[in-house]
Formats: sequence, structure tokens, C-alpha cells
Amino acid sequence: MTAEMVAPAWMHTQISAEQYDSWSEEQCAGIEIVDGMVVVSPSASKRHNRLARILANALDAAAGPDWNADTDFDVRLQDVPLTNRRPDVTVYRAETIDVTPTRPEHVLLVVEVVSPGSETTDRIVKVDQYAKAGIPFYWRVEQSATGVPIVYTYVLDPATKAYRDGEVCTGTLKATAPFPVTVELGAL
Repeated sequence: MTAEMVAPAWMHTQISAEQYDSWSEEQCAGIEIVDGMVVVSPSASKRHNRLARILANALDAAAGPDWNADTDFDVRLQDVPLTNRRPDVTVYRAETIDVTPTRPEHVLLVVEVVSPGSETTDRIVKVDQYAKAGIPFYWRVEQSATGVPIVYTYVLDPATKAYRDGEVCTGTLKATAPFPVTVELGAL
């Protein structure tokens, strides 16, 4: 059995931004592009999706008219080699709602909900990529054994292009930055 029998050819070669931009939304769903290579993400659990939706709705309501919050779309971190990430929640400038691709300068906050299999990527790899891209805020949501999520917030230090630790919230998320928001997460 060859690699081509297991996965299509485009999964074995680096792709360019131009190639990716020509793909349909269906082809782009469930994947990220890292250093030009396709990375397939397994389907998220219902709990994961619910957490992301609750956070996106609360952030959207709290953000005011200048910012929108939404789930599951590409953020183009770099063009060469192509790196697109699909944060679980992204807060972006409202005026860029029709701009494609979404770029780091459009983004205020990204949120990743850690799932089995994404631990290293969400805790280490994406943190570094988002910081180097200049995204001001990063939140990581850990799903604990008790069912009560823990939210770790991070703030970008522009001088070092690294995140500093922010607030850690369990049950009820009460954040002051990038804008005040309170979300009850303990009842999931």
C-alpha cells in the first residue's frame, strides 16, 4: 500500500497560499496548514464545541461594536511557507468581516479548547505561533476531570513576542482584558 492510497497527493507536498485559496470551504474544513503541509484535525467533541460556542457568544456580546467573535475559521499567520490556524474562537475587527484571509493584525484574541490529541499543539506550538504573529491575547481552555473548565489567559509582550501569564479562572471566567467579560463555565 502506498501513501497515495491512504491520503491524497496534496497531503504529501507543500502547498502555497494561492493553491489553498483556490480550494473550496469543504476542502478546508477540519484542516490547518503548518509550514505548507496539511494537518488534519479530528472532529471535536460536543463538549469542546459547546465550550467554544459559549465563549464565542459571550465574547461577541462583551466586545462592543468594534469587535466580532466567532468560531472555526482560518487565521493566516504567514504566507510563505503557508501557515493557517483555525482557532476554536477568534475575536477580530468587525470592519474586517468580509476580508479574506483573516490576518493577525485583524485579530485581538484567539482561544483554543484543549482536547485529547491537541495538548502539545495548544499548550506549546500554537502559543508560540500566535505570539510571533503578534496576536495580543491568547486563552487556553483545559477540560478538567471534574467537568469544570479551567481558563488560562495570556497577554502578549510586544518587545519579546512572547506571552506573559494572565488570569487563571475556574468555573466562572472573569476577565478584564482585552475587555471585561464574565462567563459561567461551571455548569457544562
